[in-house]
Amino acid sequence: MIDVLTLFLGLIVVLVLWIVFIYNSLIVLRNRVKEAWSDIDVQLKRRYDLIPNLMETVKGYAGHERETFEKVVQARNMAMSAQGVKEKGEAENMLSQTLKSIFALSESYPELKASQNFLELQQELSDTENKIQAARRFYNGNVLELNTKIETVPSNVVANMFNFKQSEFFQIGEEEKAAPKVDFNK
Repeated sequence: MIDVLTLFLGLIVVLVLWIVFIYNSLIVLRNRVKEAWSDIDVQLKRRYDLIPNLMETVKGYAGHERETFEKVVQARNMAMSAQGVKEKGEAENMLSQTLKSIFALSESYPELKASQNFLELQQELSDTENKIQAARRFYNGNVLELNTKIETVPSNVVANMFNFKQSEFFQIGEEEKAAPKVDFNK
């Protein structure tokens, strides 16, 4: 009789320890996703802070390009106010597209293209874009790990018990996925 009771209690202890282990691993993964998102936020803030300086530099050389400036400002404001991973991703992709139009302006203004301030800002923004991409990869890797743990047996049982939700990936826009067009005939 004691052996059956001991075995039963032993199984309950093992089950509780297993649930605690799975729960703690899910918490660790969820916190890694949050940390990775904060890394993205830091780089996005850096990007937002660079844009006004870039705009002022470009305005000094190409002040009559008002429509382009307005689009960049509008895209920056939308990106800064976006909530959630999906909305933030869409707004950031739009901002990236409008920033490309600012750099395209430099082709029409040789003095701007030669400006040391513009070149430094362009380099700093390019560096920031690279850091955003690295942070995005880190974030998406953590999201993949968390989502896999939430979906796979047996950890999905614990995830459902404690209402763990899958996280969204931070996706790039379709226009960024497309291969650039190269035309040597120009």
